[in-house]
Amino acid sequence: MAYDFQVTVDSSGPHDLAEWWAETLGWRVEPTDAAFIRGLVDQGAVTEAETIVHRGQLMWRAGAAIVHPDNGRRVLFQVVPEGKTVKNRVHLDVRVGADRIEEELARLTERGATFLHRGEQGPYSWVTLADPEGNEFCLT
Repeated sequence: MAYDFQVTVDSSGPHDLAEWWAETLGWRVEPTDAAFIRGLVDQGAVTEAETIVHRGQLMWRAGAAIVHPDNGRRVLFQVVPEGKTVKNRVHLDVRVGADRIEEELARLTERGATFLHRGEQGPYSWVTLADPEGNEFCLT
């Protein structure tokens, strides 16, 4: 049996990071249901402290997700109290094509990514960057 999965990324600012990655990948931030959240707060099922207003919209404080526009694949960004301290054990390879790597490198560093290094193995090459919170990813 094959399973589906989502990738979850720890973050200190999940809503901002979700927006950054949605724009980076051409995905969309998963919509929030503010009326549902407000209803739960009003009923006492959750507290105001579990919510946040981000860009004028009531959301869950714990995280935000992005979804692929066509197939529903999802990446969740969840808030954690500690900052990133070491290299990721898992990272995303963003496949832009060899002819677009330099263009995407310029676009993403302008938007807050940090260039880390270039790599090469046989016929394959890539550029490793870090997102605004320091999570490594590769352009291939």
